[in-house]
Amino acid sequence: MKLAVKNLNNEAVGETEVPDEIFSYPYKEHLIHLAVVSVRASARSGTHKTKGRGEIRASGKKPYRQKGTGRARAGSVASPLWRKGGVVHGPVVRDHSNKLTPGEKRNALKSALSRKFADEQIVVVDSLDLADHKTQALDSALTKMGIAGKALVVDDFNNRNLALASRNNKRLKPVDALAVNVYDVVDRTHLVVSQQALDRLVQVLGK
Repeated sequence: MKLAVKNLNNEAVGETEVPDEIFSYPYKEHLIHLAVVSVRASARSGTHKTKGRGEIRASGKKPYRQKGTGRARAGSVASPLWRKGGVVHGPVVRDHSNKLTPGEKRNALKSALSRKFADEQIVVVDSLDLADHKTQALDSALTKMGIAGKALVVDDFNNRNLALASRNNKRLKPVDALAVNVYDVVDRTHLVVSQQALDRLVQVLGK
């Protein structure tokens, strides 16, 4: 299997061979769903917290006598029935992450990439080394290549000009080749990847 390689001027400069075991991997929707849920769950902070009645700072004294007042009996001002009392079964600090095995993660990413390949939504660029960090220059280069919607731009995390040029454009997300995940791939219409980053990605997924 081959993919055309272009430059930032949308000129064809060659072709690159990609392995069938990655880009012809069967589409497994359920596995992709599990991977997306895992990524989104891991992004949750899990810092939400309410106090139960045992955590409320209050007197342990009975607020009023048991009988004779005409009111419902009460034993503590920390009761959930009272204003400023504890919360019953409220949220507590916890880890929301839903982990997949390394094999499941690899296979889900292969499945997402193979669908992108089948839909002709992968654009390989010989180099994403930009002359400057101007957002408009990067945007016009991608527009020339027919990329109008949301795009995942894959290169090296040390590519500072690419990071600066894309951070003001909400439709672009730059990531390192080793940080590509299923959620980012399926959430964006196009995958723009440099030749160097594609080689690194294929090497990792081929293990």
